[in-house]
Amino acid sequence: MRCFIASLDFVPVPKTLVEALSHPGWRAAMEEEMRALDDNGTRELVDLPARKQTIGCKWVYVVKVNLDGSVAHLNSRLVAKGYAQTYGVDYSDTFSPVAKLASVRLFMSIAATNDWPLHQLDIKNAFLHGDLKEEVYIEQPPGFFFMVI
Repeated sequence: MRCFIASLDFVPVPKTLVEALSHPGWRAAMEEEMRALDDNGTRELVDLPARKQTIGCKWVYVVKVNLDGSVAHLNSRLVAKGYAQTYGVDYSDTFSPVAKLASVRLFMSIAATNDWPLHQLDIKNAFLHGDLKEEVYIEQPPGFFFMVI
């Protein structure tokens, strides 16, 4: 446990945008997030139409650690300030699929019974592959302007 706590202090989580941009690791994590947004065609620079409002956004920083407590990588996500949205205007419902533990256990037992191999994978930016029916206008990301990195 001490090793885990020490590793978290080793790479401080930035409190401000200036701190994040001045650290090469955090800046690289932010650039990777922006690249993923561009590669997936998630955003498009447009003029704000009349009578429309933008939703703010902010950066969230997380230190990902290995089982032994060492730093695996720095993770940065651009998130919308969803509390500024209005039901029926900016969104109509929310959906966040999560696997239930009982389902995971069922699939693992079926695989073990049939001697099937199991593989784990982590899909980065899985949320980017959904389709929105609503028009959502978000502010430019703090510290970045519209460009392909």
